[in-house]
Amino acid sequence: MNRLKARVAFITCAGADIARSMKPECRDGLRYVLRRLCCWLLAGLLPVIAGAAGYPEKPIRLIVAAAPGGSADAMARTIQPYLANLLGQSIVIDNRAGASGIIGIDLVAKAPPDGYTLLVNTSTHTTLPGLKAKLPFDLVKDFTPVSLVVSQANLLVVHPSVPAQSVRELVALARARSSSINFASGGVGTSPHLAGELLNLVAGVKMAHVPYKGAGPALVDLLGAHVQIMFVGPLAIAQHIKAGRLRVLAVSNSRRSSVFPEVPTMAEAGFRGVESGTWYGIAAPSKTPKATVDRLYAAIKQGVSTPELRSRFELQGVEIVASSPAEFAPYILEQIAKLTKLVRAAGLRPE
Repeated sequence: MNRLKARVAFITCAGADIARSMKPECRDGLRYVLRRLCCWLLAGLLPVIAGAAGYPEKPIRLIVAAAPGGSADAMARTIQPYLANLLGQSIVIDNRAGASGIIGIDLVAKAPPDGYTLLVNTSTHTTLPGLKAKLPFDLVKDFTPVSLVVSQANLLVVHPSVPAQSVRELVALARARSSSINFASGGVGTSPHLAGELLNLVAGVKMAHVPYKGAGPALVDLLGAHVQIMFVGPLAIAQHIKAGRLRVLAVSNSRRSSVFPEVPTMAEAGFRGVESGTWYGIAAPSKTPKATVDRLYAAIKQGVSTPELRSRFELQGVEIVASSPAEFAPYILEQIAKLTKLVRAAGLRPE
């Protein structure tokens, strides 16, 4: 908007200088052309001003680049009604799973930058540059960060049929029956996948990785005992642990979970270095107006400050962050660098 104003001012001043050097009979024609040109430029400016001031004027589509039932989906559905209420418009959650999230991410990257198509971006997305030789988008250049909303440590859980009450017992079982111990994840390169590969590396075992199109389908198979173990965030599984449908062995964090304080960290369990977690934020397409981004961030900040929503997240063992756009942008760069190194350490090569 400021650039457009500057162009109008430049054209006006330049035109005045040119007019002074012209013959009097030609000046009126030049003034007419300049007036028309300035009107066209200002006509383009007005919709930008009006759009930012009136945003949002229609429903917002929130893309979750994963199948329903996982932690990213749970975060979106937890915050959805609060944001809809604060913004005064409905928010439609659109699950677009597939290709490690690339399908959903690319959809948002190519959407109009008007604030009506947003992305639930996650730590999993920042592993993609290290896993894929070529991507149809640039995670930095093609997106405008809005806010890092929440973060959580992964839990190492097993199906109750697995005869292991601790991580050491699980590792001993994997050494004895390596071909029959599988670990699930929501896809290649996801945080739970990398956590499983790190456990293999640190413990000196080779549990087979079974990738799914999202944490939701992986969790369904874990509950059905089709796979044995999984690293996953509490957003998706806290209720299953409390109901006895899954057993938690450790927290992949430097400190214990407030929801499961009796559960040791991976370091306390004897496997230092197996730390992983996930974070969930909101991003918009690149070049989304700053006023629109600020409006979205203000709604997120206010929403997670609501006692009811704060309580819901805390009961699930999730840490509320609600960082600003200016804080979120460098964090994404830091995560891309960190997770690319982790991908290499896990022995994964770009496809």
